[in-house]
This record gives sequence, structure tokens and C-alpha cells, in this order.
Amino acid sequence: MITFANRLQTVQEYYFSKKLREVRGLIAEGKPIINMGIGSPDLPPPSSVIEAIQNSVAENGAHKYQSYQGIPELREAISTFYKENYTVSLHPNTEILPLMGSKEGIMHISLALLNEGDGVLIPNPGYPTYSSVTKLVGATPLYYNLTEDNNYQPDFSQLEKLDLENVKLMWVNYPHMPTGTNASIETLEKIVAFGKKYNILIVNDNPYSFILNNTPTSILQISGAKDIALELNSLSKSFNMAGWRVGMLTGKQEFLTEVLKVKTQMDSGMFYGVQKGAIAALQLSNDWFKNLNNIYTTRRELIYQLIEKLGCSYIKNSTGMFVWTKIPSNRKSEEFIDELLHKYHLFVAPGSIFGNQGEGYIRFSLCVKEEDIKTAIQRIDNLMDK
Repeated sequence: MITFANRLQTVQEYYFSKKLREVRGLIAEGKPIINMGIGSPDLPPPSSVIEAIQNSVAENGAHKYQSYQGIPELREAISTFYKENYTVSLHPNTEILPLMGSKEGIMHISLALLNEGDGVLIPNPGYPTYSSVTKLVGATPLYYNLTEDNNYQPDFSQLEKLDLENVKLMWVNYPHMPTGTNASIETLEKIVAFGKKYNILIVNDNPYSFILNNTPTSILQISGAKDIALELNSLSKSFNMAGWRVGMLTGKQEFLTEVLKVKTQMDSGMFYGVQKGAIAALQLSNDWFKNLNNIYTTRRELIYQLIEKLGCSYIKNSTGMFVWTKIPSNRKSEEFIDELLHKYHLFVAPGSIFGNQGEGYIRFSLCVKEEDIKTAIQRIDNLMDK
């Protein structure tokens, strides 16, 4: 009998992978499901990006294996982008590691840093992959609670009460997913100081900083942050390139060198055409973000109307492409979203999948066409009138 690795007993199939099978089944039965649960941009990438990818395919060597560290022009473009948008200086040859999406970086960093039994600080609520990867590599997750009362900022008095002796890594995610709250500069300064005090590597996962956010920030803006912090970033949300898998890890050369040792064992370089498309995206003016955010602002106002009709409350004017929504106190998240799915044919993410601090909340995506949100509102009106 074939037996599989014990590590698989520590994780389950990703929630959206399972739930979307159910959604697809309902669609196959003819149910008019509107997907409001996934942060996969429905809007097209910039036309200049598509053109750059198309033109690059015929270039000499485009079909070959590419450098594990990306082509020099991509690293230069990332360096310039960070300088212009975050006022952060990064040496393109030593402080930037392109990735095939930032999600792979979570695994690469964990494999490079963690031994079995090492502790990892993980936000609750937070991106589920932080927990699953921690468990897969045999490390121990330690959750730090983020609460609405504290504007989803870390409570450092509570953090310091934890047993931090074996903790080597802390995941931070601002702008925060799923709540959409941003970190103040003061919070980022405290996070860096905390990492230095306890010799804990801080990794800020930063894919949402240009979505409905007028003050994009990087943890690397903080004085001395490079000594203790890395930052993951991505083009998936900012440039509607989620399926093309372009991300980056930035920070101190000594840290990136160790991560590269893992990465070189797991892929053979990013497709040349996608790298050329990424360069075109990074060179766009801020008019791209203004136009994108005008669309998301309109959608968000409609989502607010929908939420209010459901008798729920929400954090107004949050950043990112989600609206974090508090449901009535007597309801459970998964029960509530199942009711939305089967009664109104709306798929929404339950807050409980992001940690127990997400129970009592649900998450709406803004990656939904305006007319579909209006249809959802009409469905609720029609059924409530009956």
C-alpha cells in the first residue's frame, strides 16, 4: 500500500479549491452564480503589457531557460518602481529576487529559514497559506490576534507575552488581507524594532498597496529595516496579471542569497515574455492606478449597498480589493455564506477561513463587474419583498 508523507496530515486542500468545485457544480445545474469571493482581477492587464509579451515571443532566446534571478532589465525596472513609489533604494543585482508570483516566495522563505519545531508568528485573521506552509515544513505556527477594536494592528504587549525563544519568522501583511486595513508608519517602526529585539526575521507581504490606497508604503522605508526585514510584492493585483505569476522578494543580499538556494531547486526561471510584460507594467505612469481605482471605487459603493441590504456592517474606505463585513452576531460565517450561495446564488468568502478571529465576518471581492453587483442587489430586493 502506498502511503503519503506525514506532513500532508497537517494541511487540507485549499478552501477555495474545494468550495469552487461546489460552485461549479451549481453553475452546471444552471444556477446563475455570481462569484464575489475570489480576488482574481476580472479587468484586463494594460494593453502595453500584452503588446510587450506578444512582441517578445519572437525575440532570439525567448524560448530558452531563463536566469533564476530574472533578466537584468526586470530587476532594474523593479528597482526604479520601488524608488519612485516607495522611496526605497534597492540594488538591482543584489537586493531584488524576481519570483513566479509572491505565493511561491512564502514557501521558498520558509524552506530557507525554518527547521522543524521553529516558531512562526502568523496574523489572525490572515492569509491561510502562511499557516499551511509553516506546517508543511514542520515548523510551529504561533498566532497573533488582530482585532477590529485595535484597527487590526499588532498588539505588541500581547506579542511580548508569547514564548518567543524559538521564533524565527514573523509574517506581516499590510495593507492587510482580508480586512483591508493599512499599517501606520508607527506600526511598521514597532514591527521592525520588535524583530530586532527578538532576532526574528520579518516578512511583509505587500501585494495590495496600490489598490484604493493613496499612500503606498513599504516596510523597507523604515530606517534599519533591511537588517531584519524582507518584503514580498506582486503584479497580480496592481496590474491585473494574476495568472501570469510575477512577483518579487526584496531586501538584504545575505537573506536573498539563502532564498535563492531554494528557488534554484524548484523552477527553471520565469518565461521571458512575462518578464518583458512585467517591465512594461512597472514603467506605467500613475494614471494606470487612478483609472483602475475609479472602477474599484464605484464597485465598492455598490458592494456597500448590498451589504447594508443584508443587515451587515463594514469597514468603510479600506484598502485593497475586498470589503471586510461583519455579519449579525448570532450567525456563523460559513452558515451565512452558504445561505447567500443557495438563496441568492452569491458566492462570498467566509471570514473563518482566515483564522478564528475571522469568525463572524465575511469577505466581498471587488473583482466583480458593476452590472453583476447590481444584479445581486436586485436579487436581494426581490426575495426580501416576497
